[in-house]
Parts: sequence; C-alpha cells; structure tokens
Amino acid sequence: MTPRRRYPLQPFTKAFLVALGITLLVWLLRGLTILAFMPGAVLWVLILLCFSLGIISTLQRIR
Repeated sequence: MTPRRRYPLQPFTKAFLVALGITLLVWLLRGLTILAFMPGAVLWVLILLCFSLGIISTLQRIR
C-alpha cells in the first residue's frame, strides 16, 4: 500500500514538472542530433516556460 501525499501537487507544479521533462527530453534528443532540425528558439521558449512556471508554482505555494 502506497502512502498518500500530505499535500497534493498543485496544477502549476504539475505543469512545471511536465514542461521540465519535455525540455530535458528535447535538449537531450537535440544534443544527440536526433532533433537537430529543430531551431534553438524552441529550446529557449521551453526553458523560459519552465522558469515562469517554476516561479508561479513557488508563488502559489507561498500563499
């Protein structure tokens, strides 16, 4: 039986974790030249999305 979380993840925290996972996957695949055709701007947009979601998630948890 798995223990339940005392504090369930907030929607912005879930979105941050998903965006972080996608960013890391794209970065890894681009580094392995599997997604070499993808422009670097896409990676920068994903990184900025992670930063903004992380900040919003942190601010939401503080309140």
